[in-house]
This record gives sequence, C-alpha cells and structure tokens, in this order.
Amino acid sequence: MGRIILGSDEEGLFGLWFQDQKYFCSHLDPDCREKETDAIRSAKSWLDLYFSGSEPDFTPPLHLIGTEFQHIIWKKLLRVPYGTTTTYGKIARELSGERGGKPVSPQAVGGAVGRNPISIIIPCHRVLGSRGQLTGYAGGLDKKRGLLELERGRGWICREK
Repeated sequence: MGRIILGSDEEGLFGLWFQDQKYFCSHLDPDCREKETDAIRSAKSWLDLYFSGSEPDFTPPLHLIGTEFQHIIWKKLLRVPYGTTTTYGKIARELSGERGGKPVSPQAVGGAVGRNPISIIIPCHRVLGSRGQLTGYAGGLDKKRGLLELERGRGWICREK
C-alpha cells in the first residue's frame, strides 16, 4: 500500500494519509514535530490488526476536523461494517430520511467522503458508485481495490448494509 503518515494532537488522530494522496497532510501544521502520542500508538495497533487481515474491535481516539456536514458523513462511514460496502446514493437517501425528506445529493456525499482525512480507519474505501463500481479514492483506486480485497479476500462484490 505504500507509506502511511499519521497526524494527531492531544485530542486524537486527525489524519491518516497515504504518502502523496490527494489532500495529503491537510490540517498538519508545517511546524509539527515527530512524536508518538497515545492516539498514534492506538492507530498503529489498529493498522497492525487491520493489515494482518483481522477486523479491529476498537477505534483509536479521533479528532475530526471539517464541516458539520463532513462530520455527519464521516460518522456514517464509521458504521459501514468491515467487509461490506455501501454507495454514495444510499448514504444520501439515509441522510435525507433523517432530515425529514430534505434532499441530499450523492455528489455532496461524495465530496465529504473524498475529504475524509482519516483514510482506512474511517472507511471511505467502502463507498462505491451506484452500480457497485469503484469510484474516487484520494489514495488512488489501486489502494481502494486493495483495501476491499484485504477485507473480503480475493475479489469484491458490492453488498450494501
């Protein structure tokens, strides 16, 4: 998968990026220093479990930095079960229902998903296009495919939950 960069502060993990991905190191202070925080240690443990093929049973402490809408979408992503997928449209319909039928566009959902600063742990790779196709991933479609294959074994199929 390549090199992964983690960013945290006292509150929690605010970034997990593949090196050189879109929006790489957003919210990372240029004067930051290398330090292993509790959130970084927790995220490393989570990633060790995940990349060994196990489903982690905890979430590291997170510090979500984004708009209110992005927070709503990212929290929805945290509820997409390991080994399953959903679609931008399904998330938009769920949110619309929660807002009393007020329309939410799949494109708006896609924008928030694409700005997810904590890749893998907030599983934006589990969101597919309306026909189950791989679409957009800040780390690249090859990484999205690899993460889905890791979670499901070889080959992937859209199974909405």
